Amino acid sequence: MSSLQGKVAVVTGGSSGIGLATARLFVKHGARVVITGRRQDTLDAALAEIGDGAMAIQGDVADLAHHDDVARIVRQAFGGADIYVANAGVNTITPAHEVTVAEFDQQFGINTRGTFFGVQKITPLLRYGASVVVVGSLASERVLAGHAVYAGTKAALGAFARSWAVELSGRGIRVNMLSPGPTDTAIIEKLGVPEAELEGFIAGMSAAIPLGRLGAPDELARAALFLASDESSFVTGINLRVDGGMALL
Repeated sequence: MSSLQGKVAVVTGGSSGIGLATARLFVKHGARVVITGRRQDTLDAALAEIGDGAMAIQGDVADLAHHDDVARIVRQAFGGADIYVANAGVNTITPAHEVTVAEFDQQFGINTRGTFFGVQKITPLLRYGASVVVVGSLASERVLAGHAVYAGTKAALGAFARSWAVELSGRGIRVNMLSPGPTDTAIIEKLGVPEAELEGFIAGMSAAIPLGRLGAPDELARAALFLASDESSFVTGINLRVDGGMALL
């Protein structure tokens, strides 16, 4: 069994979906976990669900000052960190010719800039042998309707992760990408699909996945646990697709 006993983990976007499932699993395996999120009420609800072993920091990853706050609080509370999961992200399904500047800036601000500077600020606190897990997306490799901007934000993360894997190797820090396929989280309801069409939208996505269904947050969390733990001690610079085989088609 993978063990994170005594480890300190930071999970951005840890108040819902894949991030919450990951934080919950990390605590179950012995880690002390810091979750971040934009809304205090959802953070409070997440902490109640996770139980002992977690704390929360409210803020927006698109705000660079937030990453300074996270680094400062983690240093004060724990002296350093062993795991950083860059999970926070947003997606808006919009055909490329209809994308607004606001939509573009929001997705790149949260998904791309937020991840880059989050890793930059936490890196000095990462202990020897730490693990960084960057949450990407199947969309960065497979063309999905209305995902041009989102795909671009996640493709950039792959380039970041490969560079970091080399740059940080001298400190024994491993950096890997976790790329989910369609996953049954609240983000599905926030994609802009009309409620009357949501059931058909989900059915269509499921039909495009060889395993015939969406992923579950806990399935992605178990993959994150593998990349975060010593079970993957000789793994760095990879892109682990957890997509039910969707990338094959």
